[in-house]
Amino acid sequence: MESLQGKHFSITDPKNVNTVIYQVNKTDKKEVLNGAPKFTLERLEYAEELRDNASRKTFFVDDPKDEGNQLVILSFANNKVVVNMGVLQDDKVKISKKPMPVKFDTLYSENETVFKEFKYTPNLQRPISIIDPVTAEEIKPTLFFDKETNEVKGKIALEPQKPYFAFEIREDKKFRT
Repeated sequence: MESLQGKHFSITDPKNVNTVIYQVNKTDKKEVLNGAPKFTLERLEYAEELRDNASRKTFFVDDPKDEGNQLVILSFANNKVVVNMGVLQDDKVKISKKPMPVKFDTLYSENETVFKEFKYTPNLQRPISIIDPVTAEEIKPTLFFDKETNEVKGKIALEPQKPYFAFEIREDKKFRT
C-alpha cells in the first residue's frame, strides 16, 4: 500500500462567497539570478462539500515544509475580494487577524479581446495570477515560445468591460531583515 504525504485543512464559505488559496513558493537563488521571479504561486487543489447555505472546502498541500507553507487566501464576493495571509505549519493553519479588503475596477477596452503577455520561469511557473472574480477561476494562458527573446511566454485573453483580479507576490525591501 502506498503512503500518502501531505497535509489538508478545511474552511467554510458562507453563501455567495468563493474562497481560493495559493501557496507561495520561493524560487531557487540560481533561477532568480537568471531572471526568474523571486516568488511564484501555486493554487491549492480542494474538495468541496455543500452544506445548507454554505460550502465546506478541504484544501490539500502536497509538499509540507518544515519551516511552514506560506498561503494567500482570497475570498471573492459581490465585486470585492478579501485578501488574507496565512501559514500552514505542523498541523495548524494560522491566518492573519486583519484581512485586507480590496476593491477593483472594471477593465475597459474598445476591442473585443485584450491580450496580456508575461514570462514564465524555467519550470513553467509564473509570478502573477489573474482570476475571474465571479467564478474565482484562474484565467489560463496560451503558451508560446518567443524566438526573439528565447523564452516561453504566456498570452491571456481578457474580455472587455469585465473585472479581473490580478496579484503577484513581491518582497518589500523596506521590511526585510
